[in-house]
Amino acid sequence: MIHWFHTRASHATPRLRFIRWLEHAPQGRDSLPMKLILSLCASLIAAPVLADPVVVFAAASLKEPIDALAAELGDVVVSYGGSGALARQVLHGAPADVVLLANDVWMQELQAADVVSDVADFASNSLVVIGPAGAADLAIADLSLALGADKLAMGFTQAVPAGIYGHAALASLSMWDDVAANVVEVDNVRAVLALVARGEVAFGITYATDAAVSDAVRVVARFDAGLHPPIRYTGGVVSGRTEATAFWAALQGAQGQSVLSNAGFLRSVAP
Repeated sequence: MIHWFHTRASHATPRLRFIRWLEHAPQGRDSLPMKLILSLCASLIAAPVLADPVVVFAAASLKEPIDALAAELGDVVVSYGGSGALARQVLHGAPADVVLLANDVWMQELQAADVVSDVADFASNSLVVIGPAGAADLAIADLSLALGADKLAMGFTQAVPAGIYGHAALASLSMWDDVAANVVEVDNVRAVLALVARGEVAFGITYATDAAVSDAVRVVARFDAGLHPPIRYTGGVVSGRTEATAFWAALQGAQGQSVLSNAGFLRSVAP
């Protein structure tokens, strides 16, 4: 089991204890050195303690828009990864303030454990096949033939949302058995993107927004949205901090939706 510890320093109590000690010190509180020390300590007590930054756990495919929003809002730290891995970390007590996933099933796990609140969908996406920059367009039905002995990179088909959606789409087309032996499963869509960009695999299945961030790949085919469950980006608040609630509200509001749209994300398809 992963154990996470998150503590916030408290300065007031030690300062007050120190002042009380000074008041009874042998030199006396009315001596000039003691007056100066007491004055300094009083100013330290009055000084504001800086708030911890908002910690956001976000699906890897959200990197560009969430980085942009974090820069606009300030005091935000983001940790990216596969949605399944992030959800498990939150379940084990990781110190997230906000969690943003690319699959509502994992969010349901967090809700069932009562570790997240104010849950809502905030975006969607489309699923594509990517190849190297010079690759030709491809009919989905010809994917197995085009692969030959080469590899197809996907997110883990039982844990990573893009892998789950990709598996469902290929199964809907009765193609999964034809390509399964060629599949390389990895822990998030950005790992898929990197493998295709480096030429280590022939093709990969990612979101359209992932393909848009690299000049080393291009979209060679698109899956019809009806072939897989709806792509739902869903989020919620973990800590209940005021700053966390403000970040979550900004992402759902005009500011966040504009950033997502500029990055190529689609409007939410929540039922």
